[in-house]
Amino acid sequence: MPKKIRLGILGGGAGSLIGELHRVAAHIHDNYQITSAVFSTNFEENKRFANKIDVPLHRIYKDFETLITEEMKFPTDQRIEVCAVLTPNFLHFPMVKKLLEHGFHVICEKPMTTTLEEAKILQKLHTKAGTVFALTHTYTGYPMVRQIREMIKAGDLGNIQKVDVQYYQGWINTVIHDKEKRDAVWRLDPKKAGMSSCMGDIGVHAFNMLEYTTGLKVTEVLSDFNYLYPDNYMDVDGTVLLRIGNYSKGVIRASQIATGEENGLTIAIYGEKAALKWEQEKPNFLYKLSDTEPIQIFKPGNAYNTDLSISGSKLPAGHPEGIFDAMANIYLGAAKAIRGQVYDSGEFPTMIDGVRGMEFITATVASNKAGNVWVPLKE
Repeated sequence: MPKKIRLGILGGGAGSLIGELHRVAAHIHDNYQITSAVFSTNFEENKRFANKIDVPLHRIYKDFETLITEEMKFPTDQRIEVCAVLTPNFLHFPMVKKLLEHGFHVICEKPMTTTLEEAKILQKLHTKAGTVFALTHTYTGYPMVRQIREMIKAGDLGNIQKVDVQYYQGWINTVIHDKEKRDAVWRLDPKKAGMSSCMGDIGVHAFNMLEYTTGLKVTEVLSDFNYLYPDNYMDVDGTVLLRIGNYSKGVIRASQIATGEENGLTIAIYGEKAALKWEQEKPNFLYKLSDTEPIQIFKPGNAYNTDLSISGSKLPAGHPEGIFDAMANIYLGAAKAIRGQVYDSGEFPTMIDGVRGMEFITATVASNKAGNVWVPLKE
């Protein structure tokens, strides 16, 4: 059994949902050991939380700069090998940049950066560093999403004609109508979240899901955003029309003010021969539709699924798996890559996906700002 990979964590301290998701995911396949961290900007709170989850206090640092300096003092067989960046968006670029420059592998939350220019800088650094970079588009880790990817690759749907992706949440609805509350939310602060809230946070997941499953590339976008209040400078709702080649169209509908919605990510892909539908809140059911046959239902853990789908299932058929397991599959793929083992290209999103995501966000913002016009995505 190989030694566990030494993992550092930036952000994701006490009370952080994303922090708990990453920590649990890292432990599920027994590949990682949290070795050092900066969980919080408050050093005392940082240490209290580290003590609570049993991370050695001598490897808990007051800030990111100190973590880099001190970890580099350790021999290569003792310092962290990979670092997970779970901080607010504006910190992704400086942190990932310095980690790559010092030869560390990186696992990063999306969006990868706040600007396309930053993303391209990281892409060049990553190429030079030759390390592993995994972007945590969590939903690509679900077995049935991987099944969609492989079925489309095998030609089960024929030529793709239309793709409809929806991602509806309602959580910002609880703060957006109170100016004091909305001013306190970092996702509505351009200095911390970047150029977009809704498309930058959840719309980019929908975009990644479309390109991951279909293998196609979006070529142009036309977007229409809703800011709800004149003094709110971040989109909280939007619709994006998509051109995906000459004869394939699509739409992304994303909202953070869809009252009562929780985490409603759904995708429907319509081909000339058949269609596939999947819902994140019901992740164990994949529906295949046809004009000539009854609806088929695919479920995880069954022998009829593809190898990539089966590799993402830890339990026998009929035992539900969820978001922790999906994130764990991304960590598993990254572990294989870090160890130099053979892995499937569909096991984790990469730096390329990070750049594509920023191209999407940038283009949708530009389209809306220009009065809802078609804007091309660079290849």
